[in-house]
Amino acid sequence: MPALPDWSPEQHLELMDKLNIRKSILSISSPGTHLVAGDDELAAKVTRECNTYAADLKKKMPDRFGYFASLPIPNVDLCLQEIAQSAEEGCDGYVFLTNGHGHYLGDKVFDPIFDELNRRHALIFIHPTTPICPCSPGAQAQGQQLTKAAPFAGKYPNPMLEFFFDTARVVANLFMSGTIKRCPNLRIILPHLGGAFPPLLSRFTGFSTLVPGPWEATPEEETREAFEKQIWFDLAGFPFPSQIKGLTALGVTHSRIMYGSDFPFTKPPGVEMLLGKMDEGVKGMFSEGEIEDLYHRNAEKLLSMPVKR
Repeated sequence: MPALPDWSPEQHLELMDKLNIRKSILSISSPGTHLVAGDDELAAKVTRECNTYAADLKKKMPDRFGYFASLPIPNVDLCLQEIAQSAEEGCDGYVFLTNGHGHYLGDKVFDPIFDELNRRHALIFIHPTTPICPCSPGAQAQGQQLTKAAPFAGKYPNPMLEFFFDTARVVANLFMSGTIKRCPNLRIILPHLGGAFPPLLSRFTGFSTLVPGPWEATPEEETREAFEKQIWFDLAGFPFPSQIKGLTALGVTHSRIMYGSDFPFTKPPGVEMLLGKMDEGVKGMFSEGEIEDLYHRNAEKLLSMPVKR
């Protein structure tokens, strides 16, 4: 992004009041809280400070703010510590980036984290970040140097295109690694209607089923079933008029879709403009009751489930 935006609770509340948003769930998006590859001490410090701040804000204004606790991937031990401590502090769920310095969600190195979150019936929010290569744990173990895998970096902001592609990678990897099947109690929110994965669903499910390889065969029927049981999508970004049609064409119903703003990276005038386009778009696709569901009732139902200890 060209610049980092300002943010304060006061600015956030002003936007919420203007747009009739009763409560916000806060989270740290890219670059997350593990800022420097290999510097786990800094990651622990930044993560704890962010989660403590969010917990305090929720305690002060529980009717206005909730939060997803940050997890400093790829350090597994730090993540497990934060899962336990943030649960005690009252988090509403946990936020991951799609990759932590080239380690992608679905990699076996993260199995202890996902198994613990599955045990807790946890809610997780997966936000995209800049793709990194090598993305193979084996290649990294051999000392291959990490590099940003963003051909258009410097020409276009990474969130414009690369974030969507990284979401698609993680969706495929979570299914083909067997993580989704192994963790049936996990509840997952994908932003931006799942990024670029919807038109690729038949390709990665079909390929994984027909071609032998070091992945788990993932029939399309199983992925569609998981969408109805474990996965929700938010509307942040530019879902109308075209992107949402790719998701609903997969059979994803209004009950799995929720409002999202991308504030503060999307500034208040942009949030208001996009909400106007959203209001116009949903009226052409959903009934009045369904619109109420995706604007607030779906989130209210999902977030009423407490984080298990």
